[in-house]
Amino acid sequence: MIQNIPIEKVLFLDIETVPQYANWDSMDETEQYLWEKKTRFQRKEEISAEEFYGERAGIMAEFGKIVCISVGMLESGGKLKIKSFAGDDERKLLEEFGQIFNKPKMREVILCAHNGKEFDFPWIARRFLILGMQPPVPFQLYGKKPWEIQHLDTMELWKFGDYKSFVSLELLAHVFGIPTPKDDIDGSMVSSIYHIEKDLFRIILYCEKDVLTLANIFRRMRQEDLLERYEP
Repeated sequence: MIQNIPIEKVLFLDIETVPQYANWDSMDETEQYLWEKKTRFQRKEEISAEEFYGERAGIMAEFGKIVCISVGMLESGGKLKIKSFAGDDERKLLEEFGQIFNKPKMREVILCAHNGKEFDFPWIARRFLILGMQPPVPFQLYGKKPWEIQHLDTMELWKFGDYKSFVSLELLAHVFGIPTPKDDIDGSMVSSIYHIEKDLFRIILYCEKDVLTLANIFRRMRQEDLLERYEP
C-alpha cells in the first residue's frame, strides 16, 4: 500500500528542459539532418523540421538540455524542504545535483516525479551520459529487478493499471483541491522564457512550485494533510 512507503525517504523531483539552441540556425548541418530524420514521422506534413524544433526539441534529451532540477524532502518538522540546481552550465548543474546522493541518508532514497518514469528519470540519466558522467546510483537501472527500482511516479499511481490514461500535474492538483502550480507559467512557455526573456529565476520558481504540488498530490493519495514549504 502507498501508505506503507516511508515518506521521509522520498525525494520529490521535477526538471525543466529547453532546446539546446535558441533557434534552428544555431545548429550545425549534421544536427539539423539528424533532427529532421528523427522527427520525420512525428511531424505533420505542413510542419517543417525547423518549426518542429522550436516546439519539441526541449523534450528530447538528444537535442535539449536541463536548466533546472528542483528536489524536495520532508523535514523533521513536517514541512517540505526544497532545493534547486539551475544554471546555463548544464554540466555544473548535474555535478552539483549528483553530489547529494553521496550523503549517507540518500543511499536508500526513493525518487518520485510526475511522469518521472517516462520523462524526468531517463532525461537526467541520458544527460549525465551525454556529458561524460555516470548517472547517480538511483538512476542506474541496468541489472535491477523491477521491485529493486526505487522509483515512484504519481501518474502511474493514478492509472491503477489503465495504461491509456494520461493526466497532468495541474489536473490532479485541481481534483485534489491543491493550489495550482501553473499560476504564472506552464511548461510550453519555459523555452521562450529561457532563450528569449533569459529569466531563469522565473523558471526556478515554477519548478519549485511543481515539486511542492507533486509532494501534496502524493500526500492526498495517502489520505494525508497537505504539506507546507519549509522556510529557513
